[in-house]
Amino acid sequence: MSSKALRLGTRRSRLAMAQSGQVADAVSQVTGRPVELVEITTYGDNSREQLAQIGGTGVFVTALRDALLRGEVDFAVHSLKDLPTAQPEELALAAVPLREDPRDVIVARDALKFTDLPRGARIGTGSPRRMAQLNAYARSHGLDIETVPIRGNVDTRIGYVRDGELDAVVLAAAGLNRIGRSDEVTDFLSVDTVLPAPGQGALAIECAADNAELIAALGELDDPFTRVAVTAERSLLAALEAGCSAPVGALADLLADGQIVKEMRLRGVVGTTDGSRTVQLSTTGPVPETYDQAMALGRELAAEMLAQGAAGLMGERAH
Repeated sequence: MSSKALRLGTRRSRLAMAQSGQVADAVSQVTGRPVELVEITTYGDNSREQLAQIGGTGVFVTALRDALLRGEVDFAVHSLKDLPTAQPEELALAAVPLREDPRDVIVARDALKFTDLPRGARIGTGSPRRMAQLNAYARSHGLDIETVPIRGNVDTRIGYVRDGELDAVVLAAAGLNRIGRSDEVTDFLSVDTVLPAPGQGALAIECAADNAELIAALGELDDPFTRVAVTAERSLLAALEAGCSAPVGALADLLADGQIVKEMRLRGVVGTTDGSRTVQLSTTGPVPETYDQAMALGRELAAEMLAQGAAGLMGERAH
C-alpha cells in the first residue's frame, strides 16, 4: 500500500469528528499511512425537521456514501445505528470496531436519576424508540412524565436542561464517552428499561467494494463479536421494517459462565410512542459462528414479534 494520505469522509458534528479522529489514528497505525479527515455535510445535518418526519435512517449517511462512490474519499465512518439495513453492492462494510457502551443515559437537572424526576417532568429526545420505552416504563411504574421531541447536537440538547426548558434529556452513552462528557450523565438507563437502537454504540467503516487492499487493511479494526451482535440486531430491524413502522429497539449480548462465553441473547422491542402498546421478546442460542447465522437469529425473533402483534402497531405512533 502506498504512503499517500488516505481520505476519511466524516460528518462535521463534534461527535462525528471525534469518533472519526479515533478511527483515523487506528487506521494510520495499521496502514502506516497518514489519514486526513474530509468534512461532509449531510441532509440530516441541514434539516431542522424531526428525524421521524424526514425518514430517520440514511439521512446522515447518503452524502458520505455518494462521496465514496465518486472517489472523493477513500473510506467513511458512520455511527452504525444510522446505516440503512440494506448494504449497497458497490460499498463494503470493511470493519465494525469494538463497540462502546450501548446504553442510553439521562442528563437531568439537579443531578436527578430517571425515577427521581418530579411529577410532570419534561424529558427531551429525538427518538421515537426512546419515547415508546420511557412512556411504557412510566405507565407500568406509576411515573408521570412528558416526552418532548427535540433535535440538535449534544450542546443544544443539554442546553435545554441547563436553561430550564426541560427537566432532562436522553442521549447515547457512547456519544458522550467519545467526546469526553460522560461526567455530565446523571443516570444510566438499564437495557432492561430502554433497549438501545440496533447497532447503538458501534461504528461502521465503509469503503469501495472493489478496493480489496483497503478492505483487508481496514478489516484489522474489525471486532468479530461486535460484528455478529449488530448483524443480528440489524437483521431483526430489517425484518420488522418490512411489517412494522413502529419504533424498534434491539440488543445482542454475550452470556458467559465465568470466563467462558456460552451463548448470545438477542432482545427486541417495538411499541407505540405513547407507551400504551409494546411487544418485547428475547431469544438465546449459541454464539453465531457466521453472519448468516446471526441474520437468521434476528429474522427468527422478528417473526415471533410479528406473530405476537408487532405488525398491529403499524402506524399507531402517538402524536
